[in-house]
Amino acid sequence: MLNANKLMPQGGGLAAVLLKRAATIELDWDVRQKSRFDTVDSQGRRIGVFLPRGTAVRGGDVLVAEDGSLIKVIAAPQAVLVITHCTQHGTPFDLTRAAYHLGNRHVPIELRPDHLKIEPDHVLAAMLRSMHLIVREAEQAFEPEGGAYGAHGGAHGGSHDHGHAHAHGKAPVGPVLHPDAYAGGHEHDHGHSHGHDHDHTH
Repeated sequence: MLNANKLMPQGGGLAAVLLKRAATIELDWDVRQKSRFDTVDSQGRRIGVFLPRGTAVRGGDVLVAEDGSLIKVIAAPQAVLVITHCTQHGTPFDLTRAAYHLGNRHVPIELRPDHLKIEPDHVLAAMLRSMHLIVREAEQAFEPEGGAYGAHGGAHGGSHDHGHAHAHGKAPVGPVLHPDAYAGGHEHDHGHSHGHDHDHTH
């Protein structure tokens, strides 16, 4: 087994030609969020990954093996729920509200300008649909925001030393995932009836 204990976030500083020649490994988030795991690269080599505790591996990162060879990480498509706002009955702000409720439950969330992604969960899907959001199943790469799990680090370039789980105030998503951000009168609960049962098949 070939060991790899160095991570280069997004291959920073490496020449494009080196990245092009590098072996690859394709991993889902369940594996990439671990700091120690075994895998097999595109050249058939068994790789033992040993990174500092709390390190998460992101798609585009490059591992450096003990022999100096490079292994580029690809985020594998996996089952996810894609959450968008309902253009007929809601507004884009509904996604902010959804991110708040999901973050309050410590759910790993991938934040995008026009949608959210979470791992499959039928209870959460039902909750989101009750909030007039559209939830659909998909097979896509999953890169959850690091702010929800500070020890795993979010966008690379950080030092992975956020220190505690919520990383309060970490720009740009602190207010979305901070449970206190909307304290006081936030629970709208959609008591004002929209006059529809939102039964479009999301």
